[in-house]
Amino acid sequence: MRIRHLAYVSLMALSLAGCNDALDTASVDLSTVKNKVEQPLPSRILADMAKKGMDRNSPIMIRIFKEEGAMEILKANQNNRFEVIADYKICAWSGRLGPKVKEGDRQAPEGFYMLTPANLNPNSKYYLAINTGFPNRYDAANGRSGANLMIHGACSSSGCYSMTDQQVLEIYAFARDAFKGGQKAIQLEAFPFRMTAENMWKHRLSPNIDFWKMLKVGYDNFEVTKRPPEVEVCEKKYVFNQQASEPFNAGGKCPVMTTPPALQVALATYDKQYQADYAIATKKYDGMAWYDPTEAERKAVVAKQRKGHDLAYAPTGTALAAGKMMKVADLESMVSNQSAQQIARGGTVASPMANPSTASIRVASAAPEATAQQPSGPVVAANIPANVPIPMANPMNQAVNPLAYAPPPPVETAQTEAKKPPFWKFWAKSE
Repeated sequence: MRIRHLAYVSLMALSLAGCNDALDTASVDLSTVKNKVEQPLPSRILADMAKKGMDRNSPIMIRIFKEEGAMEILKANQNNRFEVIADYKICAWSGRLGPKVKEGDRQAPEGFYMLTPANLNPNSKYYLAINTGFPNRYDAANGRSGANLMIHGACSSSGCYSMTDQQVLEIYAFARDAFKGGQKAIQLEAFPFRMTAENMWKHRLSPNIDFWKMLKVGYDNFEVTKRPPEVEVCEKKYVFNQQASEPFNAGGKCPVMTTPPALQVALATYDKQYQADYAIATKKYDGMAWYDPTEAERKAVVAKQRKGHDLAYAPTGTALAAGKMMKVADLESMVSNQSAQQIARGGTVASPMANPSTASIRVASAAPEATAQQPSGPVVAANIPANVPIPMANPMNQAVNPLAYAPPPPVETAQTEAKKPPFWKFWAKSE
């Protein structure tokens, strides 16, 4: 009987350890850290870099997926392709899926941001912090407001992406080493979810769907090239990997733009697969749509999981765990009731789905979600030869504002834009 009891205790311990590991993939003992700003990356990560052909100081990029509460660090290998070298479960993020629009809305940013050494804050009261650079040119052109939106430690968020102190220690080290290697700006890509055909179908009724379709163009460009896309803004919209003879102006008319031929071919192949996957999702989830949970609903799921367990953290949970697929009619009814309750309390509510009056029209449509700039779906980067100059956000030479965390002017001048180097001059070891 005693053996059975010991076995049960051991299994419970392993189970709880698994819960902690799910929240904190970093495992350094903070009490042994003498200089958090210069703390080296763990030997396990350095060994993985060597295995994948990555230099310790080669460029990185960061990708965030809100719905699953995931953050990925991707690093350039010797072929100038970026692949995941570390991934973390976000400990806490506030709000729900959708971009940050105004100061105080508790939303964490979504979009494409460039991080410079000036964005690193070694003296943060949240252990360490990296400013996301919100608002960027797109945000400013669209009148979005907010400041000090960070990736930081302490596992507490009000519009930020908060990690554990152990996690942010590693993330900070990745950025520090890349900057030491000469990278001028790190691209941060923050998405609501992985922009697969199935996910785009599930979220097709969201009021944010048009914004997300725009982000998906950049998402697709990375999936095809495995390099961070060159990001510009014109007509208050993001554009990606576009060649133009005139400077881009965030609030002005877009210049005549062209997509490099090799990239155009690869994207067309990618889109063919995406269209097929979207048709499958249409049949699979006919008449259904995803309910995006509130922050309170995410926390409730975590509280239920934590009940009776002494876990180390109190994260805000994932939208995947708290959300669900529903019949459109039921979703409309739920959203309507939530809105009525919120208004009765004297507040306002952002609906997690589009106008119910148009929902039936959207559901009936089985047409794949196309984009205005390019098609979208899984082609490997090998479709583009390594010697073809595919555009990307130039991590070594791109001219950037050293105060990128400060709100930029609403409209860039032609003189400022003209100083940027050609975006097809991508990073290589020889530079």
